[in-house]
Amino acid sequence: MLSITGLKRTDFQKIVDEKQTDLFILTNKNGLEMTATSYGAKIVSLSVPDKSGKLVDVVTGHNSIDEYLSSEEPYFGAVCGRTANRIARGKFTLDGQEYTLAVNNAPNSLHGGLKGFNAVAWDGRQVDSQTVTFTYLSKDGEEGYPGNLTVAVTYRLTDDNAVQIDYLATTDKATIVNLTNHSYFNLSGVGDPYIGDHLLQINADTYLPTDETAIPYGHPESVAGTPMDFRQPCEVGKRINDNFQQLRFGKGYDHTYVLNKKDGEFAFCAWVKSPKTGIVMEVHTTEPGVQLYTGNWMKDSYVAKNGRRYPERCALCLETQHFPDSINKPDYPSVVLRPQEVFKSKTTFKFSNQSS
Repeated sequence: MLSITGLKRTDFQKIVDEKQTDLFILTNKNGLEMTATSYGAKIVSLSVPDKSGKLVDVVTGHNSIDEYLSSEEPYFGAVCGRTANRIARGKFTLDGQEYTLAVNNAPNSLHGGLKGFNAVAWDGRQVDSQTVTFTYLSKDGEEGYPGNLTVAVTYRLTDDNAVQIDYLATTDKATIVNLTNHSYFNLSGVGDPYIGDHLLQINADTYLPTDETAIPYGHPESVAGTPMDFRQPCEVGKRINDNFQQLRFGKGYDHTYVLNKKDGEFAFCAWVKSPKTGIVMEVHTTEPGVQLYTGNWMKDSYVAKNGRRYPERCALCLETQHFPDSINKPDYPSVVLRPQEVFKSKTTFKFSNQSS
């Protein structure tokens, strides 16, 4: 089976962690197509129409499971967990017990550790032509986390041209959970070399400033009067090189925005537009925050999907999630999940196009 982007299902079929990986192809009634692999529950391609009606692949990715296994960028399109983002010094205390995690982004733990959810084989089940569900059991002690955590992530390509992502998790012991999808978007088409011309709007009056290791200090600060202000649509690259401490720390944007919404409310998060293709992406989520990352550490040292290279700042991520280091910040929304509780979260990426 071949996707419209030329990806071959057989290139994604391999035994990893004693499981058979695969590629799942979703299409909606409008002809949009999304592919996802059970390795890391990763979105591999996402083809949406531009202003002329031509389908454009808007997410970075690789051609095969082998390329993903050896990738310099392990998070392309992946579900990140058990806790997305960073935990300071790889340590946290829960119910009086201290837990130690791998420090894989010195001096912190990042995206679940050395082998987070992005690097494991999930079980995949295609529900229908528009829906796939991936499930994974993260065993007690995996990567240092307590509790057997059962996770389900469902991708649905809806008929109003949205990718809907539903997360569900349960545990048999108190643990911490923070799940996100780490797709890298370029609405001009993957392989376009620079994201700076995209217009971006984020529904947030405040953000979380960080230290030089990307751990938030604690209290949110106003975006007003700073290069962090995307309350109105603004070019991503307009202020990215400003002499502003937060941008120097991250070589660009790599910050969590505190969304203007009620706890658990499914609400508007962000809006992005490519001036080249006219493709618009609108994000809604139940999560309290979104991490804006502008691909500041990407390299073009390898050839990826369809012969494309991905240089620095050629794509951006809008990772809907709880806040970094939440378990060590009592004032932040809680990431603790206990037995008898159910973790639920929903995010949608909806696509349209505008000719001007």
